[in-house]
Amino acid sequence: MDRGVSIIDATIAPAANGWRLDRALADAVPTLSRERLKVLIASGAVTRDGQMVRDAAKKAAAGDTFAVAVPVPTLPHNEAQDIPLVVAYEDEHLIVIDKPAGLVVHPAAGNLDGTLVNALLHHCQGSLSGIGGVARPGIVHRIDKDTSGLMVAAKTDRAHEGLARQFHDHSIDRRYRAIVGGVPRPPAGKVDAPLARSATNRKKIAIVQGGKRAVTHFTTMQLLRDAALVECRLETGRTHQVRVHMASIGHALLGDPVYGRTKGAQKALLETLGFRRQALHAAHLGFIHPVKTTALAFDSVMPADMQELFTELHV
Repeated sequence: MDRGVSIIDATIAPAANGWRLDRALADAVPTLSRERLKVLIASGAVTRDGQMVRDAAKKAAAGDTFAVAVPVPTLPHNEAQDIPLVVAYEDEHLIVIDKPAGLVVHPAAGNLDGTLVNALLHHCQGSLSGIGGVARPGIVHRIDKDTSGLMVAAKTDRAHEGLARQFHDHSIDRRYRAIVGGVPRPPAGKVDAPLARSATNRKKIAIVQGGKRAVTHFTTMQLLRDAALVECRLETGRTHQVRVHMASIGHALLGDPVYGRTKGAQKALLETLGFRRQALHAAHLGFIHPVKTTALAFDSVMPADMQELFTELHV
């Protein structure tokens, strides 16, 4: 196989029978977006029985199998770096990391090194899934730079595909701890509001009709002084989902520089503590091992900065 290409085999599911090929393949290969697949189809990178298929609008048939050749991007700065990691679990197929706040997941403009990917390249000594390409080896999902907590990375393509399918099917159990302003009423509920890039600020996510479906279940765990410790369980996993959804019901995360407006005594407390991030921690991660098929579940306590904030706000 070409060392610059990763081959992914995709079989059209019964539910996708009659769909456009790009849509059906996006359903079969959760690691690739529909737009990315359109480009790959047009470039001749998708084949069936060795024959190129160049029509993204072609109707797909259940059971058809396609080979998708994904070019591996190269980033000369993407190198192994000896950055300490807190490892919650590791085997030959995957690794679960307890990420500290402030650590970027993968290299991008403005953060070309010093990322979790650089740390994983060193720790795993090259044994990471190539599906994400050199730019994002092993990365199946991510959490924001200034959010702490648990995330999983894949060492093999088989593990990557299996984990990506679980994220696509929303079967991953992800629960966050958040310290929010005010006291939610009722104390528990569901926010079901679609999310997309803001039309006025492309760096922000907003509730947009026609956006991707996003559902967050929240439960108040502890009442604090004009604040609350809340558990947020993700039914879906969209960019900034917890931050946007909690802000939308009037309970933005304390310290959130984008979606929150912390004022008064709480603002003064954050400044005194030097707390300069959204109060959000990925506390629980549960999934089925994509190779061993065993159930795995991990928990992470709130880091010291959030624990200190919680203590100071305790009634």
